[in-house]
Amino acid sequence: MLWINTVGPATVGMWLAGELWSWEALPVLLWLTLPFNLLIYGVNDVFDQETDAKNPRKGTLEGARISPDEVRLIASGVVVLNVPFLAYFVPFLPLAATLWMALYALVFVGYSAPPARFKARPYLDSLSNAAYAFPLVFVALALGDTPVWPAAVGLMAWSAAKHTFDAVQDIDEDRESGIATTAVRLGPGGVVFWSGSLWALSTVCFALVNVPVALVNAAIAGYLLSVLYRNPVPRTGHRLYPLSIAFPYVAGTVAGVQLVGALSLGAYP
Repeated sequence: MLWINTVGPATVGMWLAGELWSWEALPVLLWLTLPFNLLIYGVNDVFDQETDAKNPRKGTLEGARISPDEVRLIASGVVVLNVPFLAYFVPFLPLAATLWMALYALVFVGYSAPPARFKARPYLDSLSNAAYAFPLVFVALALGDTPVWPAAVGLMAWSAAKHTFDAVQDIDEDRESGIATTAVRLGPGGVVFWSGSLWALSTVCFALVNVPVALVNAAIAGYLLSVLYRNPVPRTGHRLYPLSIAFPYVAGTVAGVQLVGALSLGAYP
């Protein structure tokens, strides 16, 4: 499970709120480990059994493939692990934080589950992935601070761009299964411009907060897009996938080292 996608933004949100560590954030961080990752990926696996069965990437390190007899266990796990946290958050966290957290959960359930099933709706599949940036908002609100909106909006745009870029490798399987993703609708060449526009927006937003992060973002995104532009086919997306996976780790490290350094040196009150 890609805990970096949930715990990472939450940790950065805590740092942007001026805290190197906050015990008040611990329940939220714990929720964003196994419980929320099971909600994201478990629900997705339950409703994607048909397409996953046809996708050679599934059942490997690049994605899970479940059997029908695992559905009840996964559904029970999602409820048992998530409901207690949400019940705790309502009385103990500010209302604005809990509302953002509820929206966060609803978007990810709606991404995979009918009737919304955003993942099968062109453009909504991409834009719904902006929710990965919500921890930058609700962690700050939970700590009584104001979110750093350029960082939050930048990560929203970045997440939407990356989702569509990564979906290029699955175009053939999704098309055969009748799933009209943004990548299927636009084709690899169109994804270059769609994801390129969103990554450009994220670079501008990041520059308002931290120029080195913006430069790293522009460099990696530019390389990914240029390679796909020169050879716009699904197998190019698959070949670039390892670098795409590394993208948030590299950019996050550049941001994290600076933030931790600034906090340690007393740059924040």
